[in-house]
Amino acid sequence: MFRAQDNDVHQCDSGWVPVFVDQDKSISLMSIGFLLEKPDDAVVWRGPKKNALIKQFVADVAWGDLDFLIVDTPPGTSDEHISTVEALRPYKPLGAILVTTPQAVSVGDVRRELTFCKKTGLRVLGIVENMSGFVCPHCSECTNIFSKGGGEELAKHAGVPFLGCVPLDPQLSQSLEEGRDFIQEFPKSSAFPALARITQQILDGTLQRSS
Repeated sequence: MFRAQDNDVHQCDSGWVPVFVDQDKSISLMSIGFLLEKPDDAVVWRGPKKNALIKQFVADVAWGDLDFLIVDTPPGTSDEHISTVEALRPYKPLGAILVTTPQAVSVGDVRRELTFCKKTGLRVLGIVENMSGFVCPHCSECTNIFSKGGGEELAKHAGVPFLGCVPLDPQLSQSLEEGRDFIQEFPKSSAFPALARITQQILDGTLQRSS
């Protein structure tokens, strides 16, 4: 997404130096992908080694002063998720944003993640419904390919904020795959206002939490 896959991680006195995606160093990244010899190498590690690396990514990276630290995890409630929460706990994380697609299978997974957050004391900032309808670029008609409303219904049931729906958008997918700036290149996309509203709600919620 950031065209950063060919960068290397270096050491400094404070630990690993993250990969910066722009000259202003406004966004920095850390991933196990930067540590592999070949991009197609599989990471065949048992739990303790993976959990140790998660702790290193939090404590042994020279992050510097950050506005936000965002940890992107796959769906699930595994040991890695527990290790991530425990590694971040000393820094008082603001909370978790859960992403689902509308269909029942995905909603069921996120329901278990809600339970995980409750048991670990991690506040849920809200739920986002991704892939929520496809807006035809020619006639602007919306087709609900994967049904609709599963994320919003789950948020109501759980008593957490529903942050909004993001429609399927080929322009968004293309931008992510090519590392292009979607916001700048496709401001008239149907996904643009949805992403803007969700982002603003997250910022408002985190500011209230930190004040």
